[in-house]
Amino acid sequence: MAKLLIVEDDESVRTLAARALERAGHIVDVACDGAQGLDCIHAEKGAFDLIVSDIRMPEMDGIEMAQAAAAAFPGLPILLMTGYADQRERAEELDAIIIDVVQKPFTLADIRDRVSLALARTGQSAAAFAGAA
Repeated sequence: MAKLLIVEDDESVRTLAARALERAGHIVDVACDGAQGLDCIHAEKGAFDLIVSDIRMPEMDGIEMAQAAAAAFPGLPILLMTGYADQRERAEELDAIIIDVVQKPFTLADIRDRVSLALARTGQSAAAFAGAA
C-alpha cells in the first residue's frame, strides 16, 4: 500500500477521493488547502508515495504548493487535479515536477486508476498494494 496525501479545498471531493483510495488499500492523509498540504509534507519529511492536489485553492494553490514541495523534497511525486482549462495550462509548465493532471469531475474509478498509474510511474507497484490490502 502507498502513503498518499490528498490536498483539496472541496470537502466532498476530498472525502470521496480519500475513501476511494483507502478502499484501494492506501494510507491517506488529507489537507484542505496548499498551505496545510505543505505543512503536512514538511511534518512527514516528504515521506509520501504520492501527493494528489487540486490546483485552484485558497491560501496557497496546488501549483505553489507543488513548487515548494519539490524544492524541499526533490523527486516527490505529485499528481494535480483541476476542473479549469486555464489551470491545466498553468500546470503544463511544471512537467519536471508533476506526474500528470487529472481533469475534474472524475469518477471514483478514474481517481483510483490515475493514482495507480502515477504510482506505477514512480516505481510503486499496484500489484503490491493489492496483496497488502
